Order: sequence, then structure tokens, then C-alpha cells
Amino acid sequence: MDGALHRSGERWELRFVRRLPHPPEKVWRALVEPQHLEAWFPTRIEGERKAGAKLRFVFPNDEGPAIDGEMLAYEPPSRLELRWGGDETLRFELQPDGDGTVLTFVDTFDEVGKAARDAAGWHACLDALGAHLDGEDLPSTAEERWAEVHPRYVEQFPPEASTIGPPGS
Repeated sequence: MDGALHRSGERWELRFVRRLPHPPEKVWRALVEPQHLEAWFPTRIEGERKAGAKLRFVFPNDEGPAIDGEMLAYEPPSRLELRWGGDETLRFELQPDGDGTVLTFVDTFDEVGKAARDAAGWHACLDALGAHLDGEDLPSTAEERWAEVHPRYVEQFPPEASTIGPPGS
């Protein structure tokens, strides 16, 4: 369930693979519909749901400035890829697996120093996605879950992957 850090040419990738006991169509709705996104994704996603559409990622409590982006791929119910800011991409791939779905999430970026910080953040988000799909509440907030898993990523990743600290630092 932990994410893995890989070099991809000149860039870096955080990769998470989670098996979810829900059909791809249900998982897809949780990835794209606003009422589901608010339960697990760190921002609202404003913009049309189609490849090539301009997007705006807005933090609900003004935790940071809005981020411009683009919908790079929109292939229901199997692949969603977003440009998040200037150079970061978020890719979600869904594969049917019996009565469930294997979700592969890949965050591709340039600055390795933020890898442990962001891995902990996406880990917390994916935990919240799983709980939302299961109809359950998480036992902790996203911030508490981040603080719980971040030390694991600092330990697992190379030292240069932890040079940029926690959000807001």
C-alpha cells in the first residue's frame, strides 16, 4: 500500500497500487465527480471533464493558491491523467480485478526533494478514497494521517527525497 519512488529519465515518479473491492465504474465516479472528490482529493477540480480541457485546482480552505492545469486524458472508466501546475502530472489507471478494481496512481514531477512529503500526502488521500468508497469514516484527519506515514517515506526514500518539508513549512 505504500508508494514507491522511481526515476523516470530526468523526472521522478511516485507510484501507488491499491486493490479496491469496488467495480471500476464506482471507483471512476469517485475520481471525477465533485461530490466524491471532496471526500478525498486535496482540491476542488474546476473545469470540463474531457481531454484537453483547462482545469483549475482550488483548495477548499485556502490552504494554498489555486493551481492551473489541464485534463490530459479522460477515458472512462479506465484512465484519467491531469496536469497539476506547470510540470506535474497525476495519472489514475483502473483495471478490473474480479469483483474489484486495481487502482494505479502515478505522480510524475521534477523536484525529488518533495517526494517524501508528497508521498505521505497522496498516501493519506488514497486512504481517504478507500474509506469513502467503503462508506466509512477515517479514524484520523488527513493531516494526522500524513504525520503518521511521513516518517516511513523519509526512512524508505533516499535522503535527497526529503529536503522539502511538510506543507506550510
